[in-house]
This record gives sequence, structure tokens and C-alpha cells, in this order.
Amino acid sequence: MRMSAKTFMEWKDKRITLLGMSGVGKTRLSSKLPNDRWFHFSGDYRIGTKYLEEPILDNIKRQAMEVPFLRDLLRSDSIYICNNITVENLAPVSTFLGKLGNPEKGGLSLAEFKRRQKLHRQAEIFAMLDVPDFICKAKGIYGYDCFLNDAGGSMCELEDENVLKSLAENTLILYLRTDETLEHLLIERAREAPKPLYYREAFLDEQLPIYMKEHGYSHESEIPPDEFVTWIFPKLFQSRLPRYQDIADRYGYTVDVSDISNVENESDFLDMVAETIARQELK
Repeated sequence: MRMSAKTFMEWKDKRITLLGMSGVGKTRLSSKLPNDRWFHFSGDYRIGTKYLEEPILDNIKRQAMEVPFLRDLLRSDSIYICNNITVENLAPVSTFLGKLGNPEKGGLSLAEFKRRQKLHRQAEIFAMLDVPDFICKAKGIYGYDCFLNDAGGSMCELEDENVLKSLAENTLILYLRTDETLEHLLIERAREAPKPLYYREAFLDEQLPIYMKEHGYSHESEIPPDEFVTWIFPKLFQSRLPRYQDIADRYGYTVDVSDISNVENESDFLDMVAETIARQELK
């Protein structure tokens, strides 16, 4: 939603969606807000505990069944497996997404990889469409005055206008725009510790043949999973930037990461948002 800086500061039940690449500072920024006033909604947490809970557990059980000792215990109902997902620990979601490539190195076939990608996309759409209901729950059940939606880094990839319109109607969208220094840092982090990622299918279909030709692979099963993630991450990063910006231009506001580095408390945060709105009003 759009409003004046004055209206924002007078807005009692503030509702904000933070948008940006993973690692840009969304979670750090949300940690500066008092827990007794702000309800923190994590899109990734909702995905893992609601919409991908069963596929995640099935994946873990499938791995456990490869171990004879665990297989016997599972089949006799002597043990059970459950998730322990938290906002700070979303490893089960990442593990389920997996990486494309050589199965002997933990990689997935292209068909299985795409299946999981599609499940994740649908789960993220559902999670973001849940935001209005959670705004009501946060206020009506728990008594929170304000609401913060920490959207996943792949939110800009969903290509679902209903999601964007819903978020724009119910929250103020704030895009945290990276700078060159942080961009290099995030790319270096991805190189040192490659993590599973969500890709738009069209983007993957475009980049995969280029990668395979450059590296001389004739089949996806030859791909070293970490090598592919490291190769594609900078390209994914650059492809996402205009998508984030487009969402902010149409539905919200843009704040540079240099501005959020000075935020230490709720007052700083609100002043930063108000100043961002005021700057856009002058354009």
C-alpha cells in the first residue's frame, strides 16, 4: 500500500512486508523491533511447517530407509521422525529443495529437482496469500499492534500477480536494495557454501544448457551439484534485482542497505521508512 510519510507515522496498526535477497538484512532488521508489539511472520517458516511439511518428512524418511537399522525401527513404528523447524533454522526446507546433479554426490535428477521446485513455488504462493489471515490472527488472538512479513528471497520469482496485489493491499512493501559491496559478499558466500535455491523454471531451462556446454557435460547426472550452484548464483542474483525493483516501483518503496545499517531500534526503523516514503513523494 502507498501512503504519505505523515500517514505512515500515525498508522497505529503498521503492517510491513520486507522484500529482498536472502542475506541482505531482512531478519536482522526485524530483530530490532520489539517482540511485544510486532508479530513476525516468516514466509519460509510457514512453507516448512505447513505446506511442505509432509514432503520434507517423506524425503527424510526415504533417506532413513536406506539405513537397515533405521528402516527396521521405522517399519515397526518403534521410532518416528519429525521436523524441528524454527525461524532461525530452516535447514529442512533447504535440504528438501536439494541440488541438481550427480546422485553419487547427493544430487537430484532434473525431473525430481523440478518436481520439488514446483512444490516450493506453490508453497510460497500459499504462504504469502496467508498473510492477511495472519494479520487478523496477530491482532485478534495475540493482541499485536504491528505486523512484519519477512518474505523469502525467491518471492520475486513467483510470477503470481495475485500474491503481489494481496501483499500490496494489506501491507506496505519495503524492498531492501543491495549495493555493490554486499552483492560481492553474498556471491562470495554462495561460492564458499553453496546452498539449495529456487529457480524459475524458464530461468533454469535457459541457463542449464549454457552451463553444460561450457563444462562439457552431456547429461545432468554428470553435474557436480555444488559446482552448478556456484556457477549459477551470480546469474540468479542479477536476474532477481530488476524483479525486486519492479515490485517496489509498482507496489511499494525502496530502501538502500546503507540506510538499514544505522537502524538499532524501532524508532530508527520507523524514521527510516518515513524518510523513504518522503523521498519517493518528491519524485
